[in-house]
Amino acid sequence: MLELAPQLVSALILGLLGGGHCLGMCGGLMGALTLAIPAEQRGRRVRLLLGYNLGRIFSYAAAGLLIGLAGWAVASSPAAMTLRVVAALLLICMGLYLAGWWSGLTRIEALGRGLWRFIQPLTRRFMPVSSVPRALILGALWGWLPCGLVYSTLLWAASQGNALDSALLMFAFGLGTWPVLLATGLAAERLTALLRKRGVRIAGGLLVILFGLWTLPGPHQAWLMGHGGHAQPASELHQH
Repeated sequence: MLELAPQLVSALILGLLGGGHCLGMCGGLMGALTLAIPAEQRGRRVRLLLGYNLGRIFSYAAAGLLIGLAGWAVASSPAAMTLRVVAALLLICMGLYLAGWWSGLTRIEALGRGLWRFIQPLTRRFMPVSSVPRALILGALWGWLPCGLVYSTLLWAASQGNALDSALLMFAFGLGTWPVLLATGLAAERLTALLRKRGVRIAGGLLVILFGLWTLPGPHQAWLMGHGGHAQPASELHQH
């Protein structure tokens, strides 16, 4: 777990600073879910919003476990290096998107639209939200909404070569997105306005780009991590 700690912190920060993208993708849905809470349940709004987000985070962790199994299956093959390179490039592209410099990566979200068309009708069965279990289930379904940031993070998690590690990374990423979306649901205008500021988006984008560069195999990792010539060889990065 100690070896995974830097990646968990990175996943947490990635989710937090990716909040601008989350607001664009999920902020409207978060507001709609809040409005869907019956009037007599408004006093339990925080509890229900926590339920929404907890269900969503567990879906991220489940997706991380599934794709982590695929990453584990190829961990000892040449495909592992390809997976890591693709994950790194997607993270760099997502950083460019978050900073507002390039939006081409949004096309990757089309990959999940077929699954979402199947899942979306199921969400209507749990509306209006009248209990925490309903909120949990609705949030779990919502977690499969197509999102380029989630897909990029999933590939990064899969490149760890360990299914449990991949699930933990996605759980940490989900926790990072929690404050932004919870604040949106509670109409916290100051926080959402802060995360929409260009300077904050650029800072977040640059950090995600740094994550991508760090993920790319190569000698540059020694410089980025400050380990000089004692950096771990790329072939060992998948082993824990």
